Amino acid sequence: MNIRRAKGQEASELSELAYRSKAYWGYSDEFMEACRNDLTLSPAYIKKHEVYVLEDEGSIKGFMSLEKDAEQEQWLLGFLFMEPEAVGKGYGKALWQHMVEVAQKQEISVITIHSDPYAEPFYLSRGAKRVGEIVSTVFPGRVLPLLEVEIG
Repeated sequence: MNIRRAKGQEASELSELAYRSKAYWGYSDEFMEACRNDLTLSPAYIKKHEVYVLEDEGSIKGFMSLEKDAEQEQWLLGFLFMEPEAVGKGYGKALWQHMVEVAQKQEISVITIHSDPYAEPFYLSRGAKRVGEIVSTVFPGRVLPLLEVEIG
């Protein structure tokens, strides 16, 4: 297993991985198409943010990103997605630990997470706490768990 910085030319591959990962939860085709833009990374996004991929057995199994919101002086977990067949194999935990290590090096004390409802149990099991809800940017009226994790 290897975790490394993402490359700009991997933007399309990572976008498709994010799409497959979200679809894993059984969302409808209409829902998934409405989410496509939010699940799309660009080379510029990869260059601007802390984006890391986890590789194993010669292929990318998952990726994560940290985004700094300069206006609000906070950090956001932008993406944390796994290939559907890689779920439950420890890759998500490895990426989470890498995120914590990156945050510690950058002296980030808190990371905010706009969680998919299905992903919330994973984040809670890693020490995140629910601090409220946030309205979906894709579906008005849909609320998502708003979480925070303190980095020690």
